[in-house]
Amino acid sequence: MKKGYKALLDEANALIETLPLEDAMALHGAEDVLFVDLRDRRELEREGRIPGAFHCPRGMLEFWIDPESPYHKTLFAEPKRFVFYCASGWRSALATKAAAEMGLENVAHVGGGYNAWKAAGGPTETLEKKD
Repeated sequence: MKKGYKALLDEANALIETLPLEDAMALHGAEDVLFVDLRDRRELEREGRIPGAFHCPRGMLEFWIDPESPYHKTLFAEPKRFVFYCASGWRSALATKAAAEMGLENVAHVGGGYNAWKAAGGPTETLEKKD
């Protein structure tokens, strides 16, 4: 059976934790919380990011989470609360579901994504363009 993106998002959202914006903002800056920005580098350069967020391009997430992968990033093995976000919450919903299926514990995503964060006046920082 063919599934479109809406069905995939509905399935993900039924299984994952979506943090309301206020809750996500309250977690920002906590030592045991890592915000993970899933957007493309060009989006970060154009729009900015949540201060202190770790950049993990969506296409690399599964490879960086899996300790068996040659691309594994050890920070995904740390005992932290992982808060994923993208621009609007679609990619982060799918990524949160995938990460949970891979065994990453204590993972959630920001409802509304970075666009909602920025619109609500959440802290942001700019990035310099890489050549």
